Amino acid sequence: MHKYFTALLVVTLLAGFGFADDTPVRTDLTPEDLARVRAIAAPTDDFSRPEPFEALPAGASTTKKLVNRDSFSHSSANLTFEQEGDFKLGNALFRKVWVSSPSSTLASDGLGPLFNARGCQNCHLKDGRGRPPEGSEENAVSMFLRLSVPPQDAAQQTLLDSRGVLLFPEPTYGEQLQVFAVPGLPAEGRMVIDYTEVPVTLGDGTVVSLRHPAYSIADLAYGPLSEHVMLSPRVAPPMIGLGLLEAVPQEDILAQSDPDDRDGDGISGKPNFVTDIADGQVKLGRFGWKAGAPSIRVQSASAFSGDIGISTPLVNRPYGDCTPAQAACLAMPNGEQSERGVSEGPDPVLDLVTFYSQNLGVPRRRDIDDAAVLRGKQQFYALGCISCHTPKYVTSREAITDAHKFQLIWPYTDLLLHDMGEGLADHRPEGAADGYEWRTPPLWGIGLTQTVSGHTLFLHDGRARNLTEAILWHGGEAEAAKAGFANLPESARNDLIAFLESL
Repeated sequence: MHKYFTALLVVTLLAGFGFADDTPVRTDLTPEDLARVRAIAAPTDDFSRPEPFEALPAGASTTKKLVNRDSFSHSSANLTFEQEGDFKLGNALFRKVWVSSPSSTLASDGLGPLFNARGCQNCHLKDGRGRPPEGSEENAVSMFLRLSVPPQDAAQQTLLDSRGVLLFPEPTYGEQLQVFAVPGLPAEGRMVIDYTEVPVTLGDGTVVSLRHPAYSIADLAYGPLSEHVMLSPRVAPPMIGLGLLEAVPQEDILAQSDPDDRDGDGISGKPNFVTDIADGQVKLGRFGWKAGAPSIRVQSASAFSGDIGISTPLVNRPYGDCTPAQAACLAMPNGEQSERGVSEGPDPVLDLVTFYSQNLGVPRRRDIDDAAVLRGKQQFYALGCISCHTPKYVTSREAITDAHKFQLIWPYTDLLLHDMGEGLADHRPEGAADGYEWRTPPLWGIGLTQTVSGHTLFLHDGRARNLTEAILWHGGEAEAAKAGFANLPESARNDLIAFLESL
């Protein structure tokens, strides 16, 4: 049956289940399969025991290795032998250290000239979560400061509204502050973070101190910043399960979108539709802190360019984020070599790094039948946390990689934008995301942050020093859930944290 007629039939069937006629409908499933998937993905109301398959957050892709620092670095468990080979090649390129041009290592030069890291692994150490620098003497490596300015005229506003661009770079320093440079060239500057401790009193009298960051840039090497500059700090996110998130059907994501809060629940999930630089088509953004990338390939190519200064066939800028105002940067040699392709990182470099990034496995859950974990799960649901942190999906039968097809996964995200309030606002729009909105981050693997990354720093800029602080920073659409958590007795708060640590 043609997909269009299948979709019409499914809409008719769903009307009987209480779904609105305009609910986006999956076209990769038969009506029978769709009804079964809806039932499987529905939130549970039984917290007396774990749900079926809850121990396998990534379905058959779930890794079952010993828990240690390498827990985020294993491949999806259901790859073929040939795919394992591609994964290992991608891993080698992900760990590759790039060097400045010219060099004797022809396949490795092209770094910068301005950059934030010498390789992907430098930011995503052990494929885990980045962190802010510790003290004023340490340069930011796994955390960046994004830069942009508002549209300056009607033409720029029109371009932004039509999704022709996500933002407008700062005229001198580009889209990102580059804190390193190749020999003979000054770095752009240094990110400065000043923290202020803010005490918060919980319902039982417990006082929790939150650190409020203020960001600035010191040692500017190329002149002053625009008076209109907007700054946004971003830590490198964990890499696990990305290919499965790519395989979540768009219809299931959009079915949760309610930008006008028509149901009056205070939650207004909003998609960020962006132009895919690979084909020029407008698509749903899924990746990045503000859902600015529609695919892992686009995200990878953008990181190669913006973070390392390596050009690829998709983002072919051999000078990375250097701007016309930085003549000294543009005068440096680059690593393009005609015998190796038209970019510094020609295919199959981007293909293999993309495949690696799509297939980093999600570790098996722990302690799912522990009484405290089950109580904490019930609190998580009762507080309304699942309104944004959607527990589970069944991935598309039409996923690009067979290993990702039709898997029951538990990422705890809706992949939509939400207003998180003034406390977390960066006041820097990105596409349809305004200065208060952030994409709901997946929670799978969050309990292994200390094990893998050696810290427990959370949120988009690592300001939260533990999960309790991360929850207490929630505001905006999450204000009611945050207030509910703050008013729980200590034992119930501990149970909720135990649940999160089991993910």
